[in-house]
Order: sequence, then structure tokens, then C-alpha cells
Amino acid sequence: MDTAELIENFSFLEDWEDRYGYLIELGKELPLLSEADKNDQTKVEGCMSQVWLKTKTDGDVLTFDGESDAHIVRGLIAVLRIILSGKTKKEIQETDVEAIFKQLGLESHLSPTRRNGFFAMVERIQSEARK
Repeated sequence: MDTAELIENFSFLEDWEDRYGYLIELGKELPLLSEADKNDQTKVEGCMSQVWLKTKTDGDVLTFDGESDAHIVRGLIAVLRIILSGKTKKEIQETDVEAIFKQLGLESHLSPTRRNGFFAMVERIQSEARK
């Protein structure tokens, strides 16, 4: 799935309950991180729940996996993987994640702490892309 398909899928969902359910389903499809990958280096600060992001660079392309102890946050990680993982570092830095977040209709339905956590994950990924 790519970003356009993700936006289209969310656009078909009429209400927040359906979007919430879809987000949880996306999160269930994430591969689990090993216990060794859940460490201080991969932990994302600024999230209320436990969140780990493991990034990998192959040439100029950055990929990442992530995990959280909260279902909705796992869904947000899945959304970020669709939007940013497998892109070049330049593409990641140029992607307007906030605009996509709004297109998905998530900004008005997530608590401020979840929103802050989401953008803490975005910052972590973009920081890795700047290296």
C-alpha cells in the first residue's frame, strides 16, 4: 500500500469509529520487534505509551519497523511505515506528514498526547533521515 491508497481507504470510512477500527487493523499487521530491539536506543521519547522504532539504512533508503504496547499507536506506526518507510532520506525530509495526517482525518480525533507522540515518531524518523 502507498500513501495515496492509504488516504483513499480512510476517505471511504464515514465516522471516527470506522477509522479507529481501521487504524487498529493496520497496527495488527505490523511485524513484532524482538525483545533485543526494544531498548533505550530504539525507544521514542515523548510518547505516553511505550514505543520503539528500529531504523535501517540501505544506501540512501531508510526503512523502519516499530512496535508499541498500545493498539492505536501500533496503527499510527503502521501509517508512518506506509508514508515514510522505504523512501530516500531526501523524500522523507520533504514529505509533509502533517498534511497527510490531516487528509486522513486523524488530527481532530486523537488526544493531544497521542498527537504529540505521533509527531515524536515523525521527528525520530526525520532525524534518522538527516544523518
